[in-house]
Amino acid sequence: MIRLVFTLTPMVLVAGAAAAQDHGHHAPPARPAVQPSPQTPAADPHAGHVMSPAQQPENSHAGDVAPVRIDPHAGHDMSVGHNAPAGPPEVPTSADDPGRPRQPPPPAAALTGPAHAADAIWGAERMAASRQMLLLENGGMGATAVIVDRLELSSGGGEEGWTWDVAGWTGGDINRFWWKSEGEGDFDGETEGELQALYSRAVTPFWDLQVGVRQDVREDGEDPTHLVLGVQGLAPYWWEVDAATFVSTDGDLTARVEAEYDQRITQRLILQPRIEVEAAAADVPELGLGSGLTHVEAGLRLRYEIAREFAPYVGVEWSRELGETADLTRAAGDEPEHTRFVIGLKAWF
Repeated sequence: MIRLVFTLTPMVLVAGAAAAQDHGHHAPPARPAVQPSPQTPAADPHAGHVMSPAQQPENSHAGDVAPVRIDPHAGHDMSVGHNAPAGPPEVPTSADDPGRPRQPPPPAAALTGPAHAADAIWGAERMAASRQMLLLENGGMGATAVIVDRLELSSGGGEEGWTWDVAGWTGGDINRFWWKSEGEGDFDGETEGELQALYSRAVTPFWDLQVGVRQDVREDGEDPTHLVLGVQGLAPYWWEVDAATFVSTDGDLTARVEAEYDQRITQRLILQPRIEVEAAAADVPELGLGSGLTHVEAGLRLRYEIAREFAPYVGVEWSRELGETADLTRAAGDEPEHTRFVIGLKAWF
């Protein structure tokens, strides 16, 4: 009997709770229908209810039970997600103020003391020497460099020869003395070249203006001296450019532009295209030059940097005399066009 009581008691409690909560099967007591008169508007079954736009039926009728629409985004933060603007929020900073926050002017007493406050303690003479030393140790020091751009042997067309193109400078970041020398020769003893001495001044962060003199050296013929005016620097896309005009003591005007670019393939392997163009304003028969473009030279060199300061290379170079200069070259018994294979060394110290 006791077991039966313990068995039935939970079932009775559960059934009673269900009956207390479930009134869906009981119909509410009937209310007398109110017939609206023509002058009285029909009562709104939703009057007094606060309904969101999503819960309002599109076409509800009096007496009907309006379906409740659940907003799928209810409780979501709509500042992020589908409707969020792209990128970070716009937060004003001091950079948005073109003039930045205005600072009050310094007091008048701040400008009445010495130009350097330390002079009042250590003395103007001692501090002037200290400031000069600080300037030298932070960018004003002099330096010297020697650059061997090309030192190579060439072979092609049954001819063998050698070429040099070296330069150096000494000075600071703004003012420098440059010297440049380049030329070529063959193993028969014929050599011709030039030497330049230039004052160089940095006029922009990437360009130097250079002025000086150039002396030509030839085995046979004249050795003219020229006044040099040129620019040297780094052009867009990392082309190293050296351009100059030359006026000889005889009044002959010539020009030359050299450009080269280092395409790094690996940390040590570098491919360098190089081009050189020369021109003359008038005929110079004693130098074998005609007016206009006189010479063009294009090469491709592949070098390997054993160290940053020491890099052997191999390559190929094509050159041609142009216009009247080509005619003068043929008249002298030489060919105006050459293709050569080169092997050489690039270094600096």
